[in-house]
Amino acid sequence: VNVIMIHFYKFHGNGNDFILIDNRKSEVNINKQQINKLCDRRTGIGADGLMQLRHSDTNDFKMDYYNSDGNIASMCGNGGRCIVAFANMLGIKGKQLNFEAYDGVHTAIIENEHTPDLVWDISLQLSNINSFESNNGTYFIDTGSPHHIEFVSNINNMDVKTVGKEIRNSDKYKPYGTNVNFVEIKNNSIFVRTFERGVEDETLSCGTGVTASAIATYLNYGKKQFPIKTKGGDFTVNFEVHENSITDIWLRGPAQFVFQGEISN
Repeated sequence: VNVIMIHFYKFHGNGNDFILIDNRKSEVNINKQQINKLCDRRTGIGADGLMQLRHSDTNDFKMDYYNSDGNIASMCGNGGRCIVAFANMLGIKGKQLNFEAYDGVHTAIIENEHTPDLVWDISLQLSNINSFESNNGTYFIDTGSPHHIEFVSNINNMDVKTVGKEIRNSDKYKPYGTNVNFVEIKNNSIFVRTFERGVEDETLSCGTGVTASAIATYLNYGKKQFPIKTKGGDFTVNFEVHENSITDIWLRGPAQFVFQGEISN
């Protein structure tokens, strides 16, 4: 029997976890079903998504990101930071790295590297925003991935999976659906919980989601600087607001190596 072993690495960004594969030589071929199986938390490695780090002629590398359902996905903020840490681990050196993703080229800066813990503190630049929708205090903002944002009270007791799923599958967001964020302002910080499309469940944190939530908080309340908390950990988001656009959007947070191994596909 010809069993092909895949060497994989596992990383997480504030609890949002990913399988990473070094595929710069294009030697690994995996399909949607295999990705779904690898991401399964009971019968596979277990992850919210899988990324392949690929060769790029024009940038430091290319990021191919798939949700746990096996479908190619839009931009992922936590994944973007994790793949930069992975690139650094593989010897793609430089304090600043540029990489290609689903929605264009991104710049990332490695702010700190905590060698014993294998944690990297990384700032990731996200794409500029030229339009957004708002309706009765809810917002729709695309930060490289589509996000619906709602402000709530008593966020800890919310059934994020049930309510998020309803909004994700609502007529408004058909046919592709959306990610759904619930935001509560608490003691000068915001707490965010996210239902992720493609994972079809709540994740411990979502990088593009906290970015969209920070921008929605500014649009709704005029507040720009505050700590952002999720179940998985804390983030910082910075951005510049202009008349018709939001630019210089930076998401900062940790990326941590968990383990590596081999698995047959």
